[in-house]
Amino acid sequence: MIERYSDHAANERTFLAWVRTAIAIMAFGFLVQKFDLFLRIAAQSLGARSVPTGSEVVGTIAGLLLIVLGGVMMAFAAIRFRKTSFAIDAEEVRSGPGAGLDITLVAMLLLLGAILFAYLIYTVVNRF
Repeated sequence: MIERYSDHAANERTFLAWVRTAIAIMAFGFLVQKFDLFLRIAAQSLGARSVPTGSEVVGTIAGLLLIVLGGVMMAFAAIRFRKTSFAIDAEEVRSGPGAGLDITLVAMLLLLGAILFAYLIYTVVNRF
């Protein structure tokens, strides 16, 4: 049996949760980036006005930022997993990794969410 197995298993579950979240954020970034293409095709097929060019740039940048953020989250999750794994096996008592990184990632997601919200409002207002 592995010493401190339950601690290592909890660390691995946490790591996998971060990876799943990062993959979901990257997929959402891809969806946001490709959403403008969908709007253009839908507008052409319905004979409606085309989407303004400025909104394409916002959608592309927001999508790419979400994809990059997902990659950064995976890298930080791997680093945190390794540090926690070594801390579990260490003989001396060590402090936890802290919440600074978690709060930074959440703040970045909130900022990107606000940008996407403003982008959607902008496209809806310009549609009419």
